[in-house]
Amino acid sequence: MDFQQLADVADKWCSNTPFDLIATEETERRMDFYADPGVSFYVLCPDNGCGDNFHVWSESEDCLPFLQLAQDYISSCGKKTLHEVLEKVFKSFRPLLGLPDADDDTFEEYSADVEEDEPEADHHQMGVSQQ
Repeated sequence: MDFQQLADVADKWCSNTPFDLIATEETERRMDFYADPGVSFYVLCPDNGCGDNFHVWSESEDCLPFLQLAQDYISSCGKKTLHEVLEKVFKSFRPLLGLPDADDDTFEEYSADVEEDEPEADHHQMGVSQQ
């Protein structure tokens, strides 16, 4: 998909979110997004012939921790579309945007997965050592 098509996808996505596409740089294949109150990020789009995937980042230190969920998603198996990446970023930023619960569930689910793995292992080990 050429860069202009990606920019069109981004524009359409913005129409359903509080974000605006504030800048595009075709040579860097970069798109910058912004939403009030000061939530900003950019996406670097892969070149068609390249094996790279999308990359999301923010120059705002307040925004960076919220992008971790999206970065993990992008680096997981399989190629992602720009729309899928933007949706994951939007979910990641819901708390910063003051939007209700949808992302809280995502973070709770993500945290629960991490927390549940350790106790299950402990219980299993305890069960084995008691036998």
